[in-house]
Amino acid sequence: MTTSHPNSTTALITGGGVGIGLGIARRLAEQGVRIALTYRTHRPDEQVLDALRAATGQAPLVLPVDATDPEQVETMAGEVRRAFGSLDILVNNIGGLIRRSPIAEMDLELWRTVMATNLDSTFLVTRSVLPFLSRPGGRIISISSLAGRNGGHPGATAYAASKAAIFGFTRGLAKELAPDGITVNAIAPGFIEDTPFHSTFTTEDSKRRTITTIPVGRAGTPEDVAQAVAWLASPGASFTTGTIVDVNGGQHFA
Repeated sequence: MTTSHPNSTTALITGGGVGIGLGIARRLAEQGVRIALTYRTHRPDEQVLDALRAATGQAPLVLPVDATDPEQVETMAGEVRRAFGSLDILVNNIGGLIRRSPIAEMDLELWRTVMATNLDSTFLVTRSVLPFLSRPGGRIISISSLAGRNGGHPGATAYAASKAAIFGFTRGLAKELAPDGITVNAIAPGFIEDTPFHSTFTTEDSKRRTITTIPVGRAGTPEDVAQAVAWLASPGASFTTGTIVDVNGGQHFA
């Protein structure tokens, strides 16, 4: 997939310090897009930042933020606006399972934490950057999950519910922003290796068994997701909005 952006194009990737988020930052930087990224627990190391700087000719803007905190999100948005003036691409990538728990055993605090991490963060960041998102031509891309389609593995019902909610958020916002020339889409990755999610919550045996269910015969990579983001962020995707792109190797068909 080949796409290109003018050197003045700007992107904000939340949770961009590791895994899928970092893969997206690298892919867009390779196209000359100026990068801002946020992190909470996984700050990218200096070697990674040097590579992003070399690709774009400018140091990336790296911002620590808890995206479930409205005040921190507004402060972050202000810094992005001061640095870039306007924003062309927003990638809502923050998310997490938190921990596996059956609903019957789940307390309200865990439920709310999962919803805040995956859904509230998407709402708060999107709302904060809308005033300076490019019109026309702005792109909002949210990273959902195959779990939003199939309910996820045992103990992931809250996570699945939060990721399915991103589908509805995407479609509703796509209608709201279409008159402004802004597209809004989501990506639902399947089993993607080299991410903190599976390093933390998936055993090696479970990984092997999952791969046997993927028709293409391999796990996905952050680059697989990044390629889809690059297309949705490109001028060639201007007629695509309100869409959920499934990146799962044929493991599930919506």
